[in-house]
Amino acid sequence: MTPEKPGRCPISLNDPELTADPYHGFGRIREEAPVALGSLADGRNIWIVTRYDDVHAVLTDERFVSNSQSVPGTTTNRHAESLTWLGLSEELLPLLTRAITQLDPPHHTRLRELVAGAFSARVPALLPRVRALADELVDALPVHAVDGTGTVDLVEHFADPLPIAVVCELLGVPAEDRARWRKWSHDYADILRLKKMLTESGGHLRELVRRRRAEPADDLITGLMAQGAEGERLSDTEVVTMAFHLIVAAHETTAGLIGNGILALLTHPGQLALLANEPQRMPEAVQELLRWCSPMVFGKPRYATEEIRVADTPIGKGDVVLPVQGAANHDPRRFPEPERLDITRRPDGEGGRHLAYSRGPHHCLGATLADQEAEIALGTLFGRFPQLELAVEEAELAWRPVPGTRQLVRLPVRLGAEAARPGRRA
Repeated sequence: MTPEKPGRCPISLNDPELTADPYHGFGRIREEAPVALGSLADGRNIWIVTRYDDVHAVLTDERFVSNSQSVPGTTTNRHAESLTWLGLSEELLPLLTRAITQLDPPHHTRLRELVAGAFSARVPALLPRVRALADELVDALPVHAVDGTGTVDLVEHFADPLPIAVVCELLGVPAEDRARWRKWSHDYADILRLKKMLTESGGHLRELVRRRRAEPADDLITGLMAQGAEGERLSDTEVVTMAFHLIVAAHETTAGLIGNGILALLTHPGQLALLANEPQRMPEAVQELLRWCSPMVFGKPRYATEEIRVADTPIGKGDVVLPVQGAANHDPRRFPEPERLDITRRPDGEGGRHLAYSRGPHHCLGATLADQEAEIALGTLFGRFPQLELAVEEAELAWRPVPGTRQLVRLPVRLGAEAARPGRRA
């Protein structure tokens, strides 16, 4: 069943209002109608859900699934059908159609159980390297200052390179290949470069998996190939697909969080001063930044497996529903003064936290690592350069025009004086 037009044209997710300032745009939709009719790029109609309780319900209700083939009576994979024009080979297609975010139980359950253990076991040991990598990048910032102005682009030289270095190290991607993966990750959002990106990056990962089969190492690629508790293993295609999406997701979202977080603190000097005086607040500050300026405004759509009502709106079996976490995180029904950045804000009990990492079976696998990367990145940067300031007016900053995201193109700053460090002469 396809949503029918209730007297007005569907809202395009490519509407300039939603790509230029998605928090404002989807916020307006949230206050006008809890469930609104929208349209995807391929012309299909969808239901846009924006209020916290409704978004939470869609994310956690098992009657909403991620793969259209999980809808009873449906045999086609709508997502795969929408990609046929790319002409992808059978070898490349799983990179776009078999990601863990596009699977439902029991396939999703099996894959997540096999991956989660290997992933979580390696995160604690990685944190010293995250700190070292952050220190290296911050050490190099003065070198990148533009002559005459002293400005540095923190997206180019800090927020973007840190997460790609971390996830490449986690997976065992050689350091000399980080630059290629950084480019491939950016190209993933460019439909004109997507096929070339998939061909090159997929080939790179298949070769890496082949090498690890022959010579295991202490990295996540090797861990993903290990036998699970029940004797199951991931196939090579599953390992390649999982590694591909771990790299792209861990890079783009964490880079966006760090960049957005820096900007938010620079434009809220009172909050930055509070954090400088009480650095132990950094974990809760990162959670508030995720609520207030998460780089992911919405994620994957869901399909209704039966007729169901959301906010008293009838949703038909097979209808596509888009939960907009970014709008939910600014819902005044859940968060007092939601437009106010407040790093002392506390969750108001179970179900009251932000939805930036989704909820339910698709809760972000790398949430803990992303949190700790952001905490380390922000603490290292502002600890070293406490006089950091924007080098342009906030209104001059450009944002990537990718639906569903809120991510800076550049973040020019003036570093200011470097803080004295113990054991170092002034």
